[in-house]
Amino acid sequence: MRGFYSRKIHSLLGVIPLGFFFLEHMLTNFSAVEGGASGFTDSVLWLNSLPLVFFLELFGIWLPLLYHGVYGLYIAYQAKPNLNRYNLERNWRYTLQRISGVITFIFIVWHLYDTRVQVALGNVEHEELGGVMHNIVTQPLLLTVYIIGILAACFHFANGLWSFLISWGITVGPRSQRVSSVICLGLFVIVSFMFLFSLVTFRDNEFQATASAVQSLRNLI
Repeated sequence: MRGFYSRKIHSLLGVIPLGFFFLEHMLTNFSAVEGGASGFTDSVLWLNSLPLVFFLELFGIWLPLLYHGVYGLYIAYQAKPNLNRYNLERNWRYTLQRISGVITFIFIVWHLYDTRVQVALGNVEHEELGGVMHNIVTQPLLLTVYIIGILAACFHFANGLWSFLISWGITVGPRSQRVSSVICLGLFVIVSFMFLFSLVTFRDNEFQATASAVQSLRNLI
C-alpha cells in the first residue's frame, strides 16, 4: 500500500501543481512572441514580484518537482516494457511515458542550471533571461537539444494527464477514454507549438542586446 500511495502522490503532483506550472511557464515564454523582449521581461518581473514568491515556488514547484522527478526515475527503472510481445497503443504510451520522463528530467535540470541557478548565484538578473535564452537557441546543437527536451516534456505532460484521468477514476469507460485521448493529443499539439514558437522567437535580434549585456557582464566577472 505504501507503493500505491507513493504512486498516487506522484501522479497527483504531476498535474497539481506541476501541470499548472507547466502551462504558466508556456504562457510566460509565449509573452516573448506577443510582446517581444520587453513583453517577456515584464512577465518574468511580474512573476518574481508576487508576494511570498519564494514559498510559492518552494512548495508549488521545487519540492513537487523533486519528488515527481526522482520517484519518476525510480518508476522508469522498474518499468518492464513488453512491446515485443504486445505491440499495442497502450504499451507504446506506457513505454514512451517512461522514456520521455527521463529525458524531461535531465532537460529540466540542465535548463534550471542555465537559468534559475544562475540567477540565484547572482551571475544573471531576471531581466537578462531573454538574453540567456538567445545565447542558447542561436547555437544549433543546443537548439536541437532544446527541441527534443521540449517535445519530450510536452508529450510527458499530455500523456500523463490522459493516464491521470484514468487512474483517478475520472475517465472510466472506453468512450470517455477515447475522448480524453483526442483532447490530450490536441493539448500536446498546442503546448508544443507555443513552446517551439517561443523558442524560435528567442533567436530574434531583439534579444541580442540583452544577450550582449549578459556576455559583457560574464567577461568582467
